[in-house]
Amino acid sequence: MALQSGTQKIACSRAQKRRYSSGNQRVFPYVSAMVSNGSLAYDHDRDGRPTELGGCTAMVRNLNHDTFLVIRYVKRRLTILLDIDGKHEWRDCIDIPGVRFPRGYYFGVSSVTGDLSDNHDIISLKLYQLTVERTPEEEQRDKEVFLPIVENMKLPGMEAPLEPLSGLALFLIVFFSLVALVFAIVIGIIVYNKWQEQSRKHFY
Repeated sequence: MALQSGTQKIACSRAQKRRYSSGNQRVFPYVSAMVSNGSLAYDHDRDGRPTELGGCTAMVRNLNHDTFLVIRYVKRRLTILLDIDGKHEWRDCIDIPGVRFPRGYYFGVSSVTGDLSDNHDIISLKLYQLTVERTPEEEQRDKEVFLPIVENMKLPGMEAPLEPLSGLALFLIVFFSLVALVFAIVIGIIVYNKWQEQSRKHFY
């Protein structure tokens, strides 16, 4: 998949992974975005949904023409545009405001196919710094960013959803609850009888 915008070009393979989990309504191949400060991990079992900020379907498999993608970060706004139909027309994919990236970081690429076998070939990667007018206040705010964050957006937790209890687990919970209840009732009866005996002794 060739990724290009003017003088900006990135190229990689058309191969994308596809998940076959039940109830998955997402159509693959899929472009998604997440921002992590090192404490979040991409959840391959759920296709990154717990930490996804946005995404769109990109049908780039087995095409006879180049496909293009633009990743642009300007004034704390992250946008991704696609041209995958061979018509040289851009369409919106992702638009996330309030993204704050520190300076001095490096760009990198990697690929993990999960349970399926797919090829991911990175052909080229070109990066350009865009010239954008900034006020002194904006310049100072950008210098004060030390960790990647997204303003006014709380990322969902990475905890896995609670699975429904199995029949055995439900039986054990009910059984031990009943045992604890019976035990509490027996202790209550014993304590009540002791109290009554003490009351009789005080009466005589």
